[in-house]
Amino acid sequence: MNRHSLKWLVLPFLTLSLVVSGCGGKSADDGKTPVKVAFWGSPEEIDIITHSISDWQLAHPGIKIIFEHTPYSGYDSKILTRIAGGAAPDIIATEVDYFVTFASKGVLENLTPYVEKDGDAFGKEDFFPAIMDRFTVNDNLYSIPRDVAPFACVFYNKKLFDEAGLPYPKDDWTWDDLLRLSRALTKTDGTGRITQYGFYGWAWQNFIYGNGGALVDDVKNPAHTRIDDPKTIEGLQFYADLINLYKVMPAPVALANMGMGVDLMFASGRLAMFLSGVWETPGLRNYDFDWDVAMFPKGPSGTQAFGSGGSGYAILKSSKNKEAAWEVIKALTSAKGQERLAKRGLAQPSRISVASGEDWAKDESSKPANKKMLNEAVAHVVFSPFSPKWREIQEKYILPELDMVFNGKKTAAEVLTGLAPRVNQALQSAPE
Repeated sequence: MNRHSLKWLVLPFLTLSLVVSGCGGKSADDGKTPVKVAFWGSPEEIDIITHSISDWQLAHPGIKIIFEHTPYSGYDSKILTRIAGGAAPDIIATEVDYFVTFASKGVLENLTPYVEKDGDAFGKEDFFPAIMDRFTVNDNLYSIPRDVAPFACVFYNKKLFDEAGLPYPKDDWTWDDLLRLSRALTKTDGTGRITQYGFYGWAWQNFIYGNGGALVDDVKNPAHTRIDDPKTIEGLQFYADLINLYKVMPAPVALANMGMGVDLMFASGRLAMFLSGVWETPGLRNYDFDWDVAMFPKGPSGTQAFGSGGSGYAILKSSKNKEAAWEVIKALTSAKGQERLAKRGLAQPSRISVASGEDWAKDESSKPANKKMLNEAVAHVVFSPFSPKWREIQEKYILPELDMVFNGKKTAAEVLTGLAPRVNQALQSAPE
């Protein structure tokens, strides 16, 4: 599952109505065209979204946008239930993994004709190719990206590095550098209890990809798993060794017993570095300490690769106001619509022009200063396998077994070689 999405708060159902202009079928009450937009997110995101299109609202008084907040947990099931019941929204926000479900169910409108009709005015070439490709199926585009979210940020506490007399990590560092720095930054008390960890990272996939391994043979059309590939096994074992052999990273159980989140551990000086995505930024800006980010390091062969999240907006086939919905999507994903997203540091804009501009890459005055790193990182992302079965496979088979590796009860080789036949059987089984 996309860790980006897990950071967004689950709120009670919330509906906001905004008035904007356009075309399509008119509602009976006020003559405006209603466009319902389903999404998930925190109060901060609600504020970002509404303010990002406030000018557009004034210029387009004929469309009434109804933002419908839907909790992230089970989001896809909730949307599919609404479609089946004839009460679906016009537009849905979708992240890169939920998109697989919606696309596989055939409920999304093909947006390629809309993009082609608008041509240069839409600016298709302004979007990062990787996230556009994720939302493309059989050469047809089904979602317009809002943001892209590489698991590429190694956040580091500058004070802890300064106290240890260590140089800050650079974007061209290696796994050896990561281990060396993590060891130097891990501290114990007189009893041997660890009081400061050098590193923490939940994105175990990065260590597979960075070692030249893979989860499947073909991300876009997976037929076989590669979790039993020697490079996959080696990469995952290195990740587990950071916990159990080198003891520079807390095990999942130890982390849970600490009674505080990773962000507080990092801000309070109990954790020198942690791997995540840029969506951590708004929370970290609330703490008074100095920090920045470096790109996740290169693997032993020089490979730089990481998992990724990201989100976009799609029109449902069932919408009765598709033309108006398209106008709303264009506003939400326009350069203007993404500027506030960039300023808040919540997510990396999907438009290259915004990501390269004053509100993102060129803004070194607001943390993290090294935001420009993420523009390069997008070229090295690896998305989850494009299979409607993958989330169930991961949650039912893979993650429970990986806990055995991370807690030091089994080796990566033992777990992954045993898992491979079951994963292959699940991948190749007939769809439900």
